[in-house]
Amino acid sequence: MKKLLAALATGLAITLPAFSQGYPEKPVRIVVPFAPGGTTDIVARIVAEPLRQALGQSVIIDNKGGGGGGVGTAEVARAAPDGYTLGIGTVSTMIILPATDPKLTYKIEDFAPITNIAATPNVISVHPSFPAKDLKEFIAVIKANPDKYSFATSGMGSINHMMGESFQAGSGTKLLHVPYRGSGPAIQDVIGGNVPILVDNLPSSKAFIESGKLRLIGVIAPQRLSEFPNVLTMEEVGMKGFTDQAWYGLVAPKGISPAVQAKLYEAMTKVLARPDVRKRLDESGAIPVGNTPAQYTTQIREEVERMKKLVAERNIKMSE
Repeated sequence: MKKLLAALATGLAITLPAFSQGYPEKPVRIVVPFAPGGTTDIVARIVAEPLRQALGQSVIIDNKGGGGGGVGTAEVARAAPDGYTLGIGTVSTMIILPATDPKLTYKIEDFAPITNIAATPNVISVHPSFPAKDLKEFIAVIKANPDKYSFATSGMGSINHMMGESFQAGSGTKLLHVPYRGSGPAIQDVIGGNVPILVDNLPSSKAFIESGKLRLIGVIAPQRLSEFPNVLTMEEVGMKGFTDQAWYGLVAPKGISPAVQAKLYEAMTKVLARPDVRKRLDESGAIPVGNTPAQYTTQIREEVERMKKLVAERNIKMSE
């Protein structure tokens, strides 16, 4: 009997690694929890084809917008932990919603982080007809007209929403929030003149700023942007510490085998080391990160606690 048990144990030890080495044996789906056209979608699509090459299987992008990113993220949490359904985790879905929504159907412990792919500055832009040419004028105009102007974001509880709330608190202004199902629809309504102000991540807004369809007013980042050197940061107008950047990481459902998790991290490391990928991320306004699963896990946990503190201090409500 002892010999039989030993043989079975040896067989399992051989079979499990062999199973992970065979991964992936079918297409891998990456759920993007926002509509097409936003920064999350852009970053996911930049890495999808290189990841396909690294894994040797098709990588399918599946946009599942709604609930500030919560709908698609919940789907990832419920998925089988076999490595064939992954998700793009963002500050909105992994930090803000867990810190603010008591009815959220998932928690951060429901995920196995793979790596933080990239980080991006946040920006405030306006329709070209807005009566302000720079950040100082912008603050003066909206301060003189409390509750007159509205700002569009990628959704309730999104990082863009929180940046808009933080901006109001830091500048002493009052704006009306208009949430959308992703940055793409929000951008289109600002370009169309239906909403005058947009709070967004740089990559999804950049092309429209460069084409003149949007006017960049202010930058939420540690320093000015090299592409727009004349645009002031929030710190330069007195909002010290207001430098929050967005980020986009790859996550799997909890319970994924360590071997498959490691294989995905190894593949993403190769992807982010490619000069063409780094160039495309840079051109979109994103900065490659590529931390380890352990580092990404720690980052998420620490940022959730900071967000809870911020929400409590500013008394930010998640309902309109």
